[in-house]
Amino acid sequence: MEIRTIAWVNNKIRIIDQTKLPQGIKYLDIKDLKTLWIAIKELKVRGAPVLGAAAALGSFVGIRYSRAASFNRFMQELEKVAKYIGSSRPTARNLFWGLERVKKIALDNKGKPIRIIKSMILKEAQAIIQDDRVSCRKIGSYGARLVKDADVILTICNAGILATIDYGTALGVIYRAHQQRKNIKVYACETRPLLQGARLTTWELQKRGLDVTLICDSMAATLMRSGKIDKVITGADRIAANGDSANKIGTYNLAVLSRYHKIPFYVAAPASSFDLSIKSGQGITIEERDPREITELFFKKPIAVSGVKVFNPAFDVTDQGLISAFITDKGIIKPPYKKNIQKTFSK
Repeated sequence: MEIRTIAWVNNKIRIIDQTKLPQGIKYLDIKDLKTLWIAIKELKVRGAPVLGAAAALGSFVGIRYSRAASFNRFMQELEKVAKYIGSSRPTARNLFWGLERVKKIALDNKGKPIRIIKSMILKEAQAIIQDDRVSCRKIGSYGARLVKDADVILTICNAGILATIDYGTALGVIYRAHQQRKNIKVYACETRPLLQGARLTTWELQKRGLDVTLICDSMAATLMRSGKIDKVITGADRIAANGDSANKIGTYNLAVLSRYHKIPFYVAAPASSFDLSIKSGQGITIEERDPREITELFFKKPIAVSGVKVFNPAFDVTDQGLISAFITDKGIIKPPYKKNIQKTFSK
């Protein structure tokens, strides 16, 4: 399945509208910053790694028509654009990492003409896209070493092609193991309330010819107790310096269940998802989303009593002590995490 979740085409940002899946692939061409912000907020484009590319491309879209006569004025405009993009989704580290890369390119070349700096920002955004393709394949290769023939793997949300440029983190491990002709099976949690597991992960895995079974989120414990799960592999949106990891709500549940049932629990993520400025998970901002995601089925049909109070965090944090290992583009990281994460990413 050769698709690109995001690309720069005909001077526009082209994305797959993930809210239309699995009914069919619909591409959106985005030429202005507000439309991109809405696409990120409404999860038309989603997944930590791909948001890094979206942020970088969005930065270019936001400043390409700037008439700033001085670098200082141009930088003020770029900072404003970055702040606006960053307000769309606060948890995903890669979104801000992409913005930081763009700003660094501008600062490192402040002596050049503004038009040149603009072109360099676009080139950096395109480099982020290429870097992610390489990064995910490294994650897949390292992670496949942990997968045995006939393994049954449980995952949650979508950490595959649709969350990255074209391969995946957690699903990238599965794809690579499948390419190595390991006979594996996958259980995908539906991932309430927006069903990214049901709508996106099962769609991807079926397209790639993998054996996938969809379950309700609440069925995971029963599967584990029956001995049907060999390991759990998830993605991550932001990882603190000590290894505490934010991912789609429900991931923490799986980590606790995995520990109780003595099942390895792995987190697959690129270096760009690690935020060493945050000491622990307590410092990770958790996005809270529209109550209608829970009370109305995709905002069309009420499924809860009118006026009920709603708590709808998009993510939870898994304590580092529940994680068996991190699968990264720099290799496998094992405990003690505070020491080994620092060692891995300080090189």
